[in-house]
Amino acid sequence: MRQRVFELRNAVLRQLAATLAVSSLLVMVGLGAASAQSGTPAPDQSKAAAQPADAAKDAAQNQRRTDEFAEAAQVINGPAGNPECVWLGRRVVRLMWRDDLDTAFRHLDLYDRFGCPGGHIQAAFRCLTRFGGQIDPKVAETLDSRVHACWINPASQPQQAAAAASQPAAPAAGNSQPQPAASPSPAASPSPAPPK
Repeated sequence: MRQRVFELRNAVLRQLAATLAVSSLLVMVGLGAASAQSGTPAPDQSKAAAQPADAAKDAAQNQRRTDEFAEAAQVINGPAGNPECVWLGRRVVRLMWRDDLDTAFRHLDLYDRFGCPGGHIQAAFRCLTRFGGQIDPKVAETLDSRVHACWINPASQPQQAAAAASQPAAPAAGNSQPQPAASPSPAASPSPAPPK
């Protein structure tokens, strides 16, 4: 009888060990699936390869910004050429172009606190409105480059208008009075929606 008790006891222990092994295996599989769904990224070699490219891209962008600030300091005399005025002023003009006036006014407050001239923002925005047809809203670089060009030279004109103004029209044989030069028309403003 003692031998039967040991055999029964061993059979129960074996059954318990098998049940524990199967249940622990199921728990491990469940944890693996949960961890895969949790969004924890596995180390990826493509990300490791992209990091040096991103670092080079960031370095090139920082160098471009530094060059733009240096260019503005050389071209513009006075506080409008200071780096903080250039950075804040271009940002205000860009925000005004995108109709984000609340944020533009907050940046304008900072611009004023640095002692930057408000008239330069007005002139740069006026210049930007002349180039409205040449700015592609889907490409951020066209707006940024145009804002910078208008910040550096607020009196710049669009290419078509500048080309037309540089070539005076030949006077007609019977007309001896000179014709006035055509001034560039401002960008068309959107018409308000009809009331409902």
